[in-house]
Amino acid sequence: MKASATVFAATATLLATASPAHAGTFKVTSNCDVPWVSCSTEAEFWELYNSKANSTSGGNYTTSWAEFWGDVYDYDGTSEYQGSTLETYRYIFNGNGSGSGQYVKNNAGSAQNCSEVNNYRVYFSSGYDGHSQYFGHTDPFADCVWHDLDSTLKNNEASQHFA
Repeated sequence: MKASATVFAATATLLATASPAHAGTFKVTSNCDVPWVSCSTEAEFWELYNSKANSTSGGNYTTSWAEFWGDVYDYDGTSEYQGSTLETYRYIFNGNGSGSGQYVKNNAGSAQNCSEVNNYRVYFSSGYDGHSQYFGHTDPFADCVWHDLDSTLKNNEASQHFA
């Protein structure tokens, strides 16, 4: 009985002092910066922190943005084990103006689709669920299509999907 109590105590001590797998959390402004996300081209869909009217001045952006390609299940970010290490990549707005460093999820005022061929939908909920707004590809002059998020999605957007 004493031997089993000693083994139990030693095992409990070992488990309590064992180092857990290290977790890494990174902040990125594009899902193309996530190692396990395969982007066939450069990012083409932009989420902007401010509405369109409040995003530029004198032809320059005054707001921050994040760039995406393809489906994004959750604007909060993505996680995956790399061996025994959990790596998490959180999507944030870049450092180019208002909203710099803020998380993308539930913080965007407008979006731009700069793809020549792909259409997108932005969704209210993670996992492409709930109310959505359609963003068609570039216009005939190859200009990005830029619209404010509608009143349901403004500061309440959570995912995007090819449309």
